Amino acid sequence: METSRSNDPCTSASTACDVGCDLVTVPARQGLEAVDILRRGAGDSVGPVLHDDECDTLGFLVPSGTAAAWDVPGSTCTKTDGRGLSLPPEPPVEGSDWLLPPGEADLATDPTVLRRALGEAARLIEAADSCR
Repeated sequence: METSRSNDPCTSASTACDVGCDLVTVPARQGLEAVDILRRGAGDSVGPVLHDDECDTLGFLVPSGTAAAWDVPGSTCTKTDGRGLSLPPEPPVEGSDWLLPPGEADLATDPTVLRRALGEAARLIEAADSCR
């Protein structure tokens, strides 16, 4: 995909931060269910989430180092090599948009909580599809 901006939502030349992040990418349908689950949960929170219209995916920002142990089927976790986190108000990838923009969400989604939410979302989708 060609972009006019950086492909890495966790870096920006204009702002330097000392917090790293990785990016968990999932199909949009499962991701939207997971966002609903996370926002309904008691004490569970969700960080910034990107929606890539072209690829029909959602990307959850998670703490740096998550990619090393990420093993959730149907998803990928991209390592950012510890580069600093800065989230511009505009989406960092052309053709994408913030579902939950920086400033309206926590800094990053807890990977353990996200793993549970994605599992629950997959089960809900499977149950809904089996009723058709």
